[in-house]
Amino acid sequence: MPGYSLTKDDYLVRLRRIEGQVRGLQRMIDEDVYCIDVLTQIASVTKALQKVGLGLLDEHIRHCVRAAITDDPDHGDAKITEAVTAIERLMRS
Repeated sequence: MPGYSLTKDDYLVRLRRIEGQVRGLQRMIDEDVYCIDVLTQIASVTKALQKVGLGLLDEHIRHCVRAAITDDPDHGDAKITEAVTAIERLMRS
């Protein structure tokens, strides 16, 4: 079971809101809105996605990594490596 199962509905609401923001971006481009205004909205969408990603990462560490360490330290090390790799990906984005 994923670590985010208790907050799944919250994540879905956030992602639907982000989806609406992206549709708004499409509309802005279609309507030739001023470049800086579009870039401001892109920054907003990016920040919202990063917040979702960090929330998922937090729950992964608190649930999945903690459980793996408790069940089997070797498996726990693999989960830690997996989490570090995910953090690296988030930082590059």
